[in-house]
Amino acid sequence: MVLLITRTYFPEGTNGNLEYEGKLICKTIELPWMENQKKVSCIPEGKYLLQKRYSKKFKWHIEIMNVSNRTSILFHPANNAIKELNGCIAPVTKISGAGLGLMSRKAFTKLRTIVYRALDEKQRVLIIIKS
Repeated sequence: MVLLITRTYFPEGTNGNLEYEGKLICKTIELPWMENQKKVSCIPEGKYLLQKRYSKKFKWHIEIMNVSNRTSILFHPANNAIKELNGCIAPVTKISGAGLGLMSRKAFTKLRTIVYRALDEKQRVLIIIKS
């Protein structure tokens, strides 16, 4: 399975469209591009493997693997990139501004269902991030 995020960058945050086979799954919000600095920047464009991950804070969510100079980069619910993200990606139902979105939990549940189904079928799940 190959997912695609197409980003648009703004000084206040990064917005994206997350698609599978040409169909929109959800929108995304991230921190602005700040040269891949930990906790203040979105991650670099590229190809990454996804896997299941569990934590007390986010319960079952999705981890983005092998991000250069970064660890624990996740897909998890959030509606404000600056206030709620440390480099992770938040699926949202609707964009409400640069790095801002609405109904993140709904979008996250949809994305997690699609990704977990593929992983349970032993598929490799790859995400491509580009602008």
